[in-house]
Amino acid sequence: MTARGKSDKNLADSGATAVRLQKLLSAAGVCSRRTAERMILDGRITVDGKTVTELGVKVEPSKNLVCVDGIAVTTVNAPIYMALHKPKGVLTTVYDPFGRPTVMELLADAPGKVYPVGRLDMDSEGLLIFTNDGELANRLIHPRHKIEKTYRVVVSGRPEGHDLDLLRLGIEIDGKKTLPCRIKEIKCKDRSSLLEVTLKEGRKRQIRIMFDKIGLHVIKLIRIKIGPINLGDLPPGKWRMLKDDEISALKTAVGLPASNAKTD
Repeated sequence: MTARGKSDKNLADSGATAVRLQKLLSAAGVCSRRTAERMILDGRITVDGKTVTELGVKVEPSKNLVCVDGIAVTTVNAPIYMALHKPKGVLTTVYDPFGRPTVMELLADAPGKVYPVGRLDMDSEGLLIFTNDGELANRLIHPRHKIEKTYRVVVSGRPEGHDLDLLRLGIEIDGKKTLPCRIKEIKCKDRSSLLEVTLKEGRKRQIRIMFDKIGLHVIKLIRIKIGPINLGDLPPGKWRMLKDDEISALKTAVGLPASNAKTD
């Protein structure tokens, strides 16, 4: 075992009040547990100045100093819930090693440290939810809750009815069939068509791949709704705080108590 591995093992054997490192990061609103695991494996997390690279490590919030990319993690935060209209050409990530624009740059004047729930690819735009509520974030992105997400999609050409039916029923992507979805035709012309697509899952570039399967290229994709939260008329690059009733609706959708959902 390496010296680093021994340090990780000692941390993992700490006291009964200790919690797993990825759970602490999630509870602090840093990111989801899955993302925390990737960050640990990538060597981005330190505990008391030592880099941790093993997933079994436990820490005591009251005793250990946990840092992400050198920034200390605080475990007591007032809950913050925000919506952002992500513009095209912006990455949904906290940090980009190549210096490309990220959504965090659009939140420089946010009232506290928050993190994106899920993602939109760089070529897409629309609604993103940000929060420091780790439990809510975990549930919103977990597949078992099947939170619906609705998109306005402009595709090249006019889709055939039977092709759209195939997409609605589910098609195979990377050896796994997609869940049934809803597709509504809004305006269809020979050169391009506007559709509304509602999914209960969120695979990488799923909508683009789906339409590629029926020979149509996605020209524009904008997410207009996540669960009960609507993008509305929020301009690209701007954010707003979620209202109390929106927060309650989000929590109800994932089986969390809706009480005490206050933004002020």
